[in-house]
Amino acid sequence: MKKMATLLFVCLLALPVFSVCREGKEKKAPHVLFITGGHEYDENTFNQLLAKLPITYGHVKHPDAHAALKAERIAPYDVILLYDMPKEISEEAQGDFIAALENGKGLVALHHAFCSYDFWPEYVSIIGGRYHHYPWKENGVEKPPSTYKHGVTFDVKVVDKDHPITKGIEDFSITDETYGGAQLLPTVRPLLSTDEPTNLPLVCWTNQYRDARIATLTLGHDHLAWENPSFIKILSQAICWAAGL
Repeated sequence: MKKMATLLFVCLLALPVFSVCREGKEKKAPHVLFITGGHEYDENTFNQLLAKLPITYGHVKHPDAHAALKAERIAPYDVILLYDMPKEISEEAQGDFIAALENGKGLVALHHAFCSYDFWPEYVSIIGGRYHHYPWKENGVEKPPSTYKHGVTFDVKVVDKDHPITKGIEDFSITDETYGGAQLLPTVRPLLSTDEPTNLPLVCWTNQYRDARIATLTLGHDHLAWENPSFIKILSQAICWAAGL
């Protein structure tokens, strides 16, 4: 009896996450193109996280990832989930990337995907900001490289409780890697903020790029974040929102 009660409790906890994806017209789990490469991570443990998400997905790694953005290959997917950190992207791949977004594919940039493509300015416009590995300029003023710090425990505040990504989320604490001194466009819609001095003021926001829904979540370095219930729910709801569900 105790075992059945525990199972029922777990199932009830899962319902709010799955219900977000069930409110859309198609009433299906979003099909996600999961892209990695350019940054190491614990694949086995991260796969356990993916199994908790209300999605189906295909996985592709760099250097083969850009080819997956071709129109005929990206067509079956609803959302691109970036967990990669490539340095370079060809003009052809840039065109394929932008075309996918113009055709309505959603995009979720997760953690170190915020640090990609130092030499592709359009990427800033797409995800609403960027971590810079080199000195950079903002409004003509030169800025030093961005910073990072591992294993920081900090508080996260819900700025916008009405957005589908933050639905049912209360303020929470998390242990994660922080990103400081990075670029953030003033036009993004803030969802989650922090007062942690080694981090940007925001850890999650949305951005409109042409016809695509873009969500950036800078949390998610390792299992300490991946096992956080608030992180799991936010990521789930971000993917569903990006898919238009």
